[in-house]
Amino acid sequence: MAVPTYIDCMLPFLALLKDGKEWPVRELNEVLAGHFALTPAERAEMLPSGQAGLFVNRAAWARTYLKKAAFIESPRRGVFKITPRGLDVLAEGVTLIDPKYLARFPEFQEFQRASQPQEDSTTTSPATSVTETEATPEEAIESAYQGLRQQLAQELLAKILTCSPTFFEYLVVELLVKMGYGGSRKDAGERIGQSGDGGIDGIIKEDRLGLDTIFIQAKRWQGSVGRPEIQKFVGALQGQRARKGVFITTSSYTADATAYAGQIDTKVVLIDGQKLASLMIDFDVGVSAAATYTVKRIDSDYFEEA
Repeated sequence: MAVPTYIDCMLPFLALLKDGKEWPVRELNEVLAGHFALTPAERAEMLPSGQAGLFVNRAAWARTYLKKAAFIESPRRGVFKITPRGLDVLAEGVTLIDPKYLARFPEFQEFQRASQPQEDSTTTSPATSVTETEATPEEAIESAYQGLRQQLAQELLAKILTCSPTFFEYLVVELLVKMGYGGSRKDAGERIGQSGDGGIDGIIKEDRLGLDTIFIQAKRWQGSVGRPEIQKFVGALQGQRARKGVFITTSSYTADATAYAGQIDTKVVLIDGQKLASLMIDFDVGVSAAATYTVKRIDSDYFEEA
């Protein structure tokens, strides 16, 4: 099955605590994962940012919502137990716990009011402020971020296609330098881009000492790059007695081209347009920060008393 939403987690999580005992959060997560019969792959699935596990994040938000509604409490760090209200809820035989159900309770209403932007707090009632989405707040932020990133990637590729081939050759060398190859742009990157260069558009040192050299082919194309183009590049590498090359295009590669690159002895890395744009964003090539938002959490260690 797919990783359950935080809403799916709430009732089973509360039911695990019905014995009234104190449960360590790690044990709760393990039993809850077993309840949903999650596979190892599903347990290992990460948020898009890679900063946290998807299931662990959703279970954490389920705990947060249950705690805000006073269904559970945390007598000490990393430990949870059910409250009398939580036991009453289970005794009702409720079949679903979601934000709408939690909004019946004043503690959760107050939590919802505090979560609303200040300008909306006087115009939005607690009931209507409850979100019906199954995404956690962190997932909603990450989803919006990924959407903005994809839009930026498309704009980058469109902009690159308006530039000259020479500029594109400089761009890819600049990107590789920023990725850590060879040190400074002046020392590490050298553009060839001349007639008779054998299809090689740039040279970059693999490290600051120049122990090995990587040759670059840069194709500012719109159509897919096929196997013949990769074969020509490999031939150019052999002519230079080179062992490593990077082929970068603004478009994509055919399946045959990808398979060929994976079969040959010469190490050739293929970077398509989507990967190129992603790397440019990651290493700040051709982009600049418009705004920065930092998501913060409680530092539990700070509040530990000696």
